[in-house]
Amino acid sequence: MSSSIAFIGGGNMASAIIGGLIRAGRAPQSILVVEPFEATREQLRQNFGVRTFAAADAALNTADLLVWAVKPQYFAEAAAPCAGLVSQALQLSVMAGIRSEAIVRLSGGAERVVRSMPNTPALIGQGIAGLYARPAVSAADRALVEEVLAPTGRTLWVEQEDDLDAVTALSGSGPAYFFYIVEAMMAAAVEMGLSAEQGRVLALATCSGAAQLALQSSESPAVLRSRVTSKGGTTHAAISSLEQDGVAAAMQRAVLAAQLRAREMGREFGA
Repeated sequence: MSSSIAFIGGGNMASAIIGGLIRAGRAPQSILVVEPFEATREQLRQNFGVRTFAAADAALNTADLLVWAVKPQYFAEAAAPCAGLVSQALQLSVMAGIRSEAIVRLSGGAERVVRSMPNTPALIGQGIAGLYARPAVSAADRALVEEVLAPTGRTLWVEQEDDLDAVTALSGSGPAYFFYIVEAMMAAAVEMGLSAEQGRVLALATCSGAAQLALQSSESPAVLRSRVTSKGGTTHAAISSLEQDGVAAAMQRAVLAAQLRAREMGREFGA
């Protein structure tokens, strides 16, 4: 990768991408980060050796790829000083909700915008990111985005921008659903007489193993579940309890609520 990359925002997701790029062999001096918080800038310099700036300046003109990595509610504020400086760059957004049209309009940039919805396992290279490209994005642009995100995990392209709201609801917010379930399993462990740590180890190992089994199996999750749900057995008792409490329907409502909020954020912060 010989192109130069600029990040607007240097938080966790930017750090995950930067760390992956450097592990893949990118020269730290080819990366610049605009980050207003001094402590974060210092951490980026110490951890990665990248160039950091407190505010946008003419250095952005050198970027071939600009990565928007600020919180959605701060996008308009962060974009204003970049207007006129990023007109030639391919833009990659990892912000939830903000539509590509708003990115073009508020940044004063070109039509070459890719939106990405990553998730927090990107921090350990085990993430998955949904991607949407505006029509002006070339095959070479797509390849560059995939190369930049590859160290953080897998990627999945969608054809419609609205589909990213579903990606946000499923995989962007999804790790929190998993942690929520693990918390409940740990609480049950304590109630049954195990320690919280024992519950944590058992729950995480079980969930991790089940995920790997599902990934490596050609059978559906429903079939895999049926194989361990013997009529009248312990798993059957647990699944029956979950069904009686309407857990599946509640889970679906939760994911749809996240999708709705993603849409709202686009209108709220991309105006």
